[in-house]
Parts: sequence; C-alpha cells; structure tokens
Amino acid sequence: MIRALIASLMLALTATLAFAHSENQGTTPADGATVTEVPELSMRFDDPMLIITVTLTSPDGTVDIERETGMEPGLEFRAAPATPLAPGNYTFGWRGMASDGHPMQGSFSFTVTD
Repeated sequence: MIRALIASLMLALTATLAFAHSENQGTTPADGATVTEVPELSMRFDDPMLIITVTLTSPDGTVDIERETGMEPGLEFRAAPATPLAPGNYTFGWRGMASDGHPMQGSFSFTVTD
C-alpha cells in the first residue's frame, strides 16, 4: 500500500515537472526558412513568457531590431528589423522567464535571399 502511494506521488510529481515550462509553438520566419523579406520577427508560446532580451545577428554582427511587444508576459512576442535585412544568414536569440519562474532561452535561424 505504501509503495503504491509513493509510486503515485512520484508519477504525479514527474508529470507536473514535465509540463512546468512554456514551449515555443512557432516562429516567424520559421526556423530554417529561406525568405525574401522579413517584415516581422515573432514567437508564439503555449504559456505566457516574459521575453527579457533579444538579439538578431548576422555574419556581419548584431542587427538593430525594434521591439513591438512590451515587457509583460504574453503568448506572443513580436519585433521588427529597424531596416530591411540584406541577403544572408541570421540568428534570432532570446532569453526569458516562464510563468513558473524558470529562466528560458532559445534561438531560431533563417536565410534572406534576393
């Protein structure tokens, strides 16, 4: 009886921890995409995420972006390049805080062509 109770508690704890963090549900542009223009950079999450810092980099260095989403937790984050992006490879990196308080980070990459 005690073993069954302990096993049930362990299973419940494991299931709770498995769903503790927000998951990225998609990006614009999609990770690995090849596009001709990038009017918007966005990420969607399944649980509110506070995005603290973002960077857009190319082989030439950091690219200026304008944050369109405020500093409150949300299901979506949006930003835009300050100027049109030249052809090349780009990586969008982010750091944030999940609604459960855990720090999160990630990135996605895309290529701009003529």
